[in-house]
Amino acid sequence: MPLQVSDYTWQQTETAVFISVSLRGVSVRDTDVFCTENYLKVNCPPFLFEVFLYAPIDDESSKAKIGNDTILFTLHKKEAAMWETLSLSGVDKEMMQRIREKSVLQAQEKAKEAMEAKAAARREDQKYTLNVMMKIEEEERKKIEDMKENERIKATKELEAWKEHQRKAEEQRRIQRKEKLHQQGKQIEEERKKLKHKSLTRNSASRNLDTKGKNSENIFYEKLKEDCIPAPRSVGNIKINFTPRVFPTALRESQVAEEEEWLYKQAEARRAMNTEIPELSDLKEEEKNPEWLKDKGNKLFATENYLAAINAYNLAIRLNNKIPLLYLNRAACHLKLKNLHKAIEDSSKALELLTPPVADNANARMKAHVRRGTAFCQLELYVEGLQDYEAALKIDPSNKIIQSDAEKIRNIIQGTELKS
Repeated sequence: MPLQVSDYTWQQTETAVFISVSLRGVSVRDTDVFCTENYLKVNCPPFLFEVFLYAPIDDESSKAKIGNDTILFTLHKKEAAMWETLSLSGVDKEMMQRIREKSVLQAQEKAKEAMEAKAAARREDQKYTLNVMMKIEEEERKKIEDMKENERIKATKELEAWKEHQRKAEEQRRIQRKEKLHQQGKQIEEERKKLKHKSLTRNSASRNLDTKGKNSENIFYEKLKEDCIPAPRSVGNIKINFTPRVFPTALRESQVAEEEEWLYKQAEARRAMNTEIPELSDLKEEEKNPEWLKDKGNKLFATENYLAAINAYNLAIRLNNKIPLLYLNRAACHLKLKNLHKAIEDSSKALELLTPPVADNANARMKAHVRRGTAFCQLELYVEGLQDYEAALKIDPSNKIIQSDAEKIRNIIQGTELKS
């Protein structure tokens, strides 16, 4: 049975009530304070203090201070007025019970409202946090998309600049070949004129001699006339040796200057060797041969060991960077490993070395265009890829596989245009 505490004092102003309750050995840990607008209770076993207040108070702004065996309450009145007493007078047990129950219900309602408000605030905080995270993710996604778009634009510009450079270089080489052929034609024409001039000079001298003989009254005229007539030619066989041609091309279709230039470039490429490489000191003599390294790379490619094949082609290129098939085969390895930009670079380098375009390098040029076009298509640059496939078809118009692939690329481009 708790002990009712009656040892307390109170004071008031028009807006507040101050209650001081003396409890021996009171501590914050063991004290339970319950306060509503009409009821105040302090439970500190074995003591119990409760007051049925004279008028309503603002329990939310009211305070309690515990210390020095005393509890000091500061209760703020809802209405500014002076109270006649601290507690209601004439309160029986039933009324006390009703006030207690009502106070408990009010406290429960307030606690429920506070929990709901806290839950609502938590939901709002979660919603706000979610919106902030979604906004941050959207900004990051947009930033990544912008970076990808900028990279795509940059790559497209670089490809366009490279194609323009290739076109200008090809145009320059074509002009140089035309100038060379023009100069050769001039030289041939000059030689013909010289030969014609010599022939005319010889005929004129012969006619002058005949005229002098006719007008002369020399008694040896007949003898001189006989001496001027040349003797008949002696019968014999003349042997003609023709220089063997490397290209089985009909004369009417021949590109003599281009073929000679190609042969000269191939001979120069075979002679161009860079043996001053530190890694060569530990290699055998056969391993220092670019052709041997090329065959080694081809065998590794056939076994699907593409990285080792690339290493073989790399060393061969360091020994001799003028052989186009090294770049062409390395481009195939990069294509298998999805190194698409490197595949484009090596295919372009091979095409640069496979000049001038002649029948002997037609198959290699066709492969270079197909590999570069494949890399472009895998980068989703279908227009550039179709250009390379069409260039390959110009070299080999009857290739059914290239025709089929080019048609697929056209369908993809048309589908993309319709979607856009």
